[in-house]
Amino acid sequence: MSLKQLLYLFISLILASSCMKGTSADLVIHNAKVHTMCDGDEIQDAIAIKDGKIIEVGAERQILNKYSAAEYIDAGSKDVYPGFTDAHGHIFSYARQKLSVDLVGCKSYAEMLIRIEKHQDKNKRKFIIGRGWDQSVWGDNELPNNKKLNELFPDTPICLFRIDGHALLANDFLIQQSNVYEKIKNDTELSDGGYIIYDNDEPTGVFVDNTMNPIIETLPDFPINELKKAIAEVQNELFMYGITGVHEAGISNHELKLLQEITQNKTLKLNIYAMLLPSSENISFARKNGIYHKDNLLVRSFKVYGDGAMGSRGACLKKAYTDQHNHTGYLTTSISRMKQIATICEETDYQMNTHAIGDSTNKVILDLYASIFKVKPDHRWRIEHAQVVDPNDFDLFANYGVFPSVQPTHATSDQRWAEKRLGKNRMHGAYAYKSLLERFGMLAIGTDFPVELTDPFLTIHAAVQRKNSENIPSQGFLSKESISMEECIKGMTTWAAFASFQENELGTIEKGKDATISIFERPVVSNSNYTPNFAYHLFIKGKKVYSVE
Repeated sequence: MSLKQLLYLFISLILASSCMKGTSADLVIHNAKVHTMCDGDEIQDAIAIKDGKIIEVGAERQILNKYSAAEYIDAGSKDVYPGFTDAHGHIFSYARQKLSVDLVGCKSYAEMLIRIEKHQDKNKRKFIIGRGWDQSVWGDNELPNNKKLNELFPDTPICLFRIDGHALLANDFLIQQSNVYEKIKNDTELSDGGYIIYDNDEPTGVFVDNTMNPIIETLPDFPINELKKAIAEVQNELFMYGITGVHEAGISNHELKLLQEITQNKTLKLNIYAMLLPSSENISFARKNGIYHKDNLLVRSFKVYGDGAMGSRGACLKKAYTDQHNHTGYLTTSISRMKQIATICEETDYQMNTHAIGDSTNKVILDLYASIFKVKPDHRWRIEHAQVVDPNDFDLFANYGVFPSVQPTHATSDQRWAEKRLGKNRMHGAYAYKSLLERFGMLAIGTDFPVELTDPFLTIHAAVQRKNSENIPSQGFLSKESISMEECIKGMTTWAAFASFQENELGTIEKGKDATISIFERPVVSNSNYTPNFAYHLFIKGKKVYSVE
């Protein structure tokens, strides 16, 4: 070959290379193990991103040859997934918990009192609020009383919420300020949807579910600047775990306005799918605005509380609790009110997402949702928790198109005492994620933080291995209800997107979707022993929002 021919070939190769890389991109992620979460969970090597969208996913050479990007990230063969979504969390509750006395993990009543004294010595609050106590961790099956609280704090109002948020312990000073007994006496909705704990006919200071409301109404909120700072801390923790979105399960109108503010000014970058509490202000908002989608905030659902929690025996069961024979729990929202809310949801094209723990409540909600299925089969109305379901009712989830939204770590947390509450036979329908998945075909999966930890790898461990972080129980709790790791991750990506009407933007890594992506430090696996993991880089709509670097 002549020198002239060699020169011509060299110039041709340069021009060809220039043409091949003629497509511009903002970012190219390559040398990656890209789990697209599309059908078959196709794994690719590289992603090209422009204007916040994925423009192509493919082989390393294909993407690098085709695109000229402003930034390249070598992922070092790390696992890349669609950004994880926590399909049931409480950012505001967690933020307030950070500002309150932290009672999570207290091993005894005495330790709880010590934490309160230390917190008060440091912060000197005029009103003491604590969150996270759990008497089952103390080795006590019964709820506590306030005698020692009254002795230590006779002149300072104290309100201490149980870990599930469905019971509180108040001192007598606060009880007298709130006039709670008189209000409960004159309002059947409070007494029918909750109860007060007595010991030998003496009130203990423990109020469960609706009976808490008069006390909660007296609680001051934290200063707005402190609350915003705590929300930012929650966001950073979620980012650390690769979580890019939260289905915020129940907010007031005041909280909605704060969400609008902090999403518009970009201090809250998480994708938020907000469920409104059905107050008159929130109902007016839905009727006026319809489906609200601005910035990273989407509002198109109402959160309804069907019953209480099983730990405080507020979950409504078809038959009495095994450890309290005269008690079946109760509905915290009347059936007539739930029907009214269902009608509002139908009129506004909002989802109805109902908290249902007990088998009786689940059946009530399933029957209620049957009416919307006749009008709109793809309604995607959800049951949040679906914790104890009569096996005879499993098929109704598919028959009525009801989306199960579950939290696997509840199973591994509750395993210490669940059979005491339910008895052996009723355990066949408890925490039954595989049974629900087989019937409906999808699960929305979250944590219910701050009731549980935000860590999605604990969620995977609980769902797949049916164990807690300490790998207890060794053989797994109700292990026949285990689901696969891929199914669990779909519950936090693809199915979570579908459960919130966002399947066209989120949930998979494919052309046209938002470039909302998590790159993890370690391989995403599920082993018999819990393996911690964290995000390496995190992107929301193509913008890097978190990096270990």
